[in-house]
Amino acid sequence: MADDEDALFGAVDALLDAVAARESLPSPAERKRLREAAGLSQEQVARALQVRREAVSGWEAGRTEPRPPKRAAYARLLEGLAARYPAPDATENTSAAQSPAAQSGGGPGLDRPAEVTPASGALAHATRLPPQSRPVREAPAAAPRRPVAPRTGQARTAETAQAAADARFANGPLGVLDGDGSVYCLGGLVLDCPAQTLVELVEWALGEAKLGAARLHRSGKDADPLVVITAAAAERLGLPLVLEDRRTLRLPGDHEAVRQVAEAGWKLTKRGFGPWARVYRPAEDGRRQCVQFAVLPWEALDARSWGDTARLPAPEIAAVLGTYASRVITPRGSTAVCGLELMTALRPPTRAVRDEATGGWTSGPLPGSLAGPVDPAPPEAPAEHPIVAGLYPRHHKRTPAEVLDEEAFDWIRDPQLLTDAECARRYAVGIDVNTAFLAAANRLAVGLSAPVHVRTPTFDKKVPGSWLVDLSGIELDPRMPNPFTPHGERPDGPAWYATPTVAYAAELVATFGLPVSIEPVEAWLRPEYGPYLDPWYKHLSEAYRATMADLGVLAGTGEAEFLAAMEAHRQADPGTAAVLSAIKATVKGGIGKLRERPQGAGYRAGERWPALERPTWRPDIRAAVIATARVNMHRKLLKTALATQGEPAPAGRLTLGEDALVPIAVLSDCAVYLSDGPSPLDVLPHTPDGKPAPGSFRLGVSPGMVKHEGTQELLWAVRMLDEGHNPAQHIKGADAANDGE
Repeated sequence: MADDEDALFGAVDALLDAVAARESLPSPAERKRLREAAGLSQEQVARALQVRREAVSGWEAGRTEPRPPKRAAYARLLEGLAARYPAPDATENTSAAQSPAAQSGGGPGLDRPAEVTPASGALAHATRLPPQSRPVREAPAAAPRRPVAPRTGQARTAETAQAAADARFANGPLGVLDGDGSVYCLGGLVLDCPAQTLVELVEWALGEAKLGAARLHRSGKDADPLVVITAAAAERLGLPLVLEDRRTLRLPGDHEAVRQVAEAGWKLTKRGFGPWARVYRPAEDGRRQCVQFAVLPWEALDARSWGDTARLPAPEIAAVLGTYASRVITPRGSTAVCGLELMTALRPPTRAVRDEATGGWTSGPLPGSLAGPVDPAPPEAPAEHPIVAGLYPRHHKRTPAEVLDEEAFDWIRDPQLLTDAECARRYAVGIDVNTAFLAAANRLAVGLSAPVHVRTPTFDKKVPGSWLVDLSGIELDPRMPNPFTPHGERPDGPAWYATPTVAYAAELVATFGLPVSIEPVEAWLRPEYGPYLDPWYKHLSEAYRATMADLGVLAGTGEAEFLAAMEAHRQADPGTAAVLSAIKATVKGGIGKLRERPQGAGYRAGERWPALERPTWRPDIRAAVIATARVNMHRKLLKTALATQGEPAPAGRLTLGEDALVPIAVLSDCAVYLSDGPSPLDVLPHTPDGKPAPGSFRLGVSPGMVKHEGTQELLWAVRMLDEGHNPAQHIKGADAANDGE
């Protein structure tokens, strides 16, 4: 009987899908509005519908239309979103309908006109429902949330599952608790929280609050609710405004709040209750009970990543953190921690597999993921690692032939090598690569397994690993940085390099016919490999582009329009700017966390530290990303120089003509050139038809493209070189290294 019923329901669903396929879809602009109102990325929609992200982008731009059977599923998704996020009624609230916040579901401080503030805008008119009714209040500009009627039958589609997940987390990923018990959520939603103690707050957050977020991968875990505690809320809960223990940064074990947590049967992690805390109970029957806390007066939000977010009013904090949570991941620590956690959330280490012996389900490795912790190869290990302690005496300084040193560029040109033509120019112009480490992660093959030692290997650019090879015989123009060392000086003998660096050396040898052979002495290779970081790249690049679009910087514009938009975005909404800063810090910090060093005054060299037990403690992956970013930078520097010199380089030599455009300084992803004009358009080479020279730097918003970093006078730049300072670090008027990238 059940099988017959499922078959009937399946047939009915097929008819509904056919009807949906014939019906017209909403306008392209409405499709985009509905997706953004739900906090979904194009990538998420594409994954659900099993299409490429570009297809969703084309549907929203009106360039293309979905075809069956995707059309029916897409129509079903839009229908469900329209029920939850109806368009604002222009006859009742014209200003709200015209507000970007109303159209996109963004909160105060994001996606809204600059003149709208919590005091004068929609939040000023929010009303509180009585405690006996559902404790939710909404700003008039916020779209009401209504449940989507579930589909019945055999074929439950991805959007139905998403609607079910939304019902569990109907009020969004997080809430900001203020002193009066108001909890501000994404989209202008405000909840009433009756909790007076930390334990009551935990139970409320796991019950009626309906906070949290659905998993990013079907084999992953749903995001725990995050409650952000303001200074006023800390006082309400009996928490101090300042942590007295500045070394461990946590409440003492005998604090009343900590005792209450333990007495109620809840647990804290080994880090205790600090700026970022987790209160949980061991999972029972697969049910996870955990609440994350961020205590703002204890400096949970680092100003280097989040700007002045912690000082904003609670509704605007909710908007900033909520937007970050919907585009990246629910914060659960520093942006570096979030960057690393996002890798695991997108590629969990395990999945459910069928046990053939018992017929039940068990945990098994997920192909393409990092299944468990592995020790690094000796040259990949930092100085504190037990492997190094077992090989070398204490305080031994390893040579390039003993340690892998793949770091970003920090190079300046010898002032004596400036040409007369360069000294006649007026300006120093800096260009900066957008999220260079993120761009380097795209399609990058990295090791998934433990390293295998090989003697006298044949180099294979497809195999990730570390190679001991002598690249000192490759002679380059001295006015350019050498791509094989972070300091840009020529190596003086054999050294350890990651695969991308050796591959670039082989590329130079083949392209220019250099009389050098690439013959590694030994290697530590990982025969099991894959593009582990690809979902991470796609997820963060989508978040980056969406946030830049919120700031008025759009993809596909002309170079002049792009530069003008970048100049204007500096004065844009500070909340959105904070989201952008946090996204960039997530990229940089996540890569850095792959080689987290030991922390704490009690650590002794040679001991293991907790980070080593993570599958994502992988210094080799960090090295591969940084090496790729550095050689990508050098390749563009070289292509730019070759596009501007009068005569091609002679075969067998890599020398540049005196008129070639070469940098005077490079710092990580920023290069400084001397120019006759103050704009990048005055210095970057173009073809006769006005397009960027092939292979050179391209102005634009996407990761890997470049923007204007800053301009200074020629004499300023020359003085910096003479004093041994890097102009790239200071050309924008502040330290470029502290810009979140």
